[in-house]
Amino acid sequence: MERYGAGFLEERKLVKRWSGPFPALISIAVLCAAFYATWWIFQDPRGYMRMYTPYVGYMYCRWWLIMMIWMVYIFNYWPFKRSWLDNAHPLYKGAVLTLASVGILVLLIKGFFEGFLGNYGLAYFNPEQLEKLPGITSFFAIEYASLAILMFAAIASWLSPAWVVAFEEAPWQKMKQPAKGFSILMFTFFLSTLVYFVTMHPHMGILYDPWQYFTSIAPPYWEQFADTVSGNFHVSWIMCCTVVVWLVETIWERYPCSLIKNDWGRRFACFFGIIGIAMAMHFFFYFAQELTFGEAIRGTRRGFAPDWRWLHVGEMAIFMLVPALFLNFYFGNWPRKFSMPVNVLVRTLITIVASILLYIVYYKTSHLFLGTQKGISHPQQFPMIPMIWLVNLMLVQHWFMDNWPGWKMVPKTVEELESDHATHQAQIDEVKPTPKFGLGLGAGTVMGVAFFFITVWALPFFYQSIDLIK
Repeated sequence: MERYGAGFLEERKLVKRWSGPFPALISIAVLCAAFYATWWIFQDPRGYMRMYTPYVGYMYCRWWLIMMIWMVYIFNYWPFKRSWLDNAHPLYKGAVLTLASVGILVLLIKGFFEGFLGNYGLAYFNPEQLEKLPGITSFFAIEYASLAILMFAAIASWLSPAWVVAFEEAPWQKMKQPAKGFSILMFTFFLSTLVYFVTMHPHMGILYDPWQYFTSIAPPYWEQFADTVSGNFHVSWIMCCTVVVWLVETIWERYPCSLIKNDWGRRFACFFGIIGIAMAMHFFFYFAQELTFGEAIRGTRRGFAPDWRWLHVGEMAIFMLVPALFLNFYFGNWPRKFSMPVNVLVRTLITIVASILLYIVYYKTSHLFLGTQKGISHPQQFPMIPMIWLVNLMLVQHWFMDNWPGWKMVPKTVEELESDHATHQAQIDEVKPTPKFGLGLGAGTVMGVAFFFITVWALPFFYQSIDLIK
């Protein structure tokens, strides 16, 4: 029976074309060139299509990410056959799969959201319907519709991969494609719809004057707690969930949840563990801004406004995603020679340091070559868009093109697959609840608490010593 791409990512072996660091350097150089060329064509306000409005560009950018997640993680490359995935040239395969993802993307946005929902359900999904309302210009009609569609995308980009990573495709894991893919898609889309209506729909209900009291909760229920009526409060923690899903999948290798032997215990622990870690990031990043920028003041705009602070939490989180994927895609999830806990710890520290450096470099230089505006809180400064655009191109290169040109793909032998599984299982098995293990947990807890207080103490001094915007 045709397997399509089930297990393809695990069963392929990426072989370096050259020795040393050259494969990574060359592939990254190709990635950067593709990023800047496509950014200029599609997103840059000085370029051709100028989709960075910013919400139009963000909508397409975010949904393209989800299309690739659906194609690879949920549908396992269906309907493309395994023999084609194994033998097609990376450039040809990348072009075909990319065009397929973009075609589905356009059909979903123009057909489902704008055409169907926007005309027969919720007017704010369709710019033409919004323009019929008094006081809404064409620009804001397009921006509001794009905002609604991308808000749904933000939720789907968390739940779609989370069901595969955390719940291991259960209870449909033994089904064949495309039945398995459609089952997971329908269920996660249903969950995304529920989350959308209790997080983002109230935000859309207050964008029009008078507030839409009959069709949404106004003011939104989170107003007093979050100190804002903006849905950015939810964008924040949902973005953190999206990032944590991929940290768990890549640099953490689903550890420590992989230690749990009971299937459903492991799945629930992983799913809600992702949410728990994301919530910790969500509140800590907001607190970090209080320590550096000063206390938020409701009624102000930009840097001191609570709604921008919550949005910036999601922006801070996305800076962690890029180095984590770089470490996994181009550097083989280095290091691998230590125990699983040590490997995960080292990768996490590398990711944190790299994300801080990326944050500094981005705000110092992005206005020079991306067409964005200078300033951290400027309305036209939206780092999630270029960061996710870069992530999308990384996924194209890694998932669709086998890291071309620095690597070539060959299928693993049965012996190599068995060896990989045995090595991974051995790393998990060596982590056992011995007295030494308990001592390590205690030491880790102490170090975590110490790290928190040292960070809280150091952040104001760190911020004062670095001038991001001159």
